[in-house]
Amino acid sequence: MNYVTFGGVTVGLIVLCYQLTLWYPGRKQLMKDPVKHASKLLPFLLSWAYGCLTTLGIGGLIGTASSSVLGLSNWLGDVALIWGVGESAGQLAAAKTFVPLSTPGGAVVLIATAVFAAAMKKAGDEMRGELKRGAWCGITLGTSAGVAGFAAVPLATAANWIGERAYEAAR
Repeated sequence: MNYVTFGGVTVGLIVLCYQLTLWYPGRKQLMKDPVKHASKLLPFLLSWAYGCLTTLGIGGLIGTASSSVLGLSNWLGDVALIWGVGESAGQLAAAKTFVPLSTPGGAVVLIATAVFAAAMKKAGDEMRGELKRGAWCGITLGTSAGVAGFAAVPLATAANWIGERAYEAAR
């Protein structure tokens, strides 16, 4: 299992706040057409969900890549906490419970990886950055002990359920 430190969570929250700042259209515009503006967050949220799923017991190349991103984020965040604000780092901020992915759930993550790769190829430069930030944020916050970490439970449960239904129908 991948563990996230307070530094890793800090990096994830920085990425999330950065994305929300870029997205925020202003109160007046948001009140005028909330659905239009909220829909602009959808690519980030979907890639966040994908990043979160890659941290939940996935092995192989996808799990290794996710674990590497998480490890680098933990290190960067820990260094920033120590040198930036003089705080201690390296403490675990992982959720105590999570739902690991089953084999069919892992297959769903593999399919999602193919979709993510296609979306990255099709997207323009601005959207590509948004997708990368979403996946990075999901990887760093997916196993955290906060609200974002608790989102991993329904995501993993949904991936397991979708995979079981899909492969049950294929039998």
